[in-house]
Amino acid sequence: ALGGLSLTFGGVLFMHNYEGGGALLSLGVLTILYVMFTWWRDIIREALFEGQHTIAVQQGLRMGMILFIVSEVMFFFAFFWAFFSSSI
Repeated sequence: ALGGLSLTFGGVLFMHNYEGGGALLSLGVLTILYVMFTWWRDIIREALFEGQHTIAVQQGLRMGMILFIVSEVMFFFAFFWAFFSSSI
């Protein structure tokens, strides 16, 4: 949560040319990248070394990713549909 806050707040400060905005933005990016790296490392450890990813878990992860991508496609479709509909 602090990484996301420092990323967005640092981005706003950086875009408005406040002193320290770039440093806060960089700190936020590094924090988010660190969290992503350690999270994915733990998932790989669970799957390979601990054997916790059974067939059912793998299918659940796959279905979750598919549903996420489908929801993003539907969101962008609705966004651009509304944009083009209101621009006419």
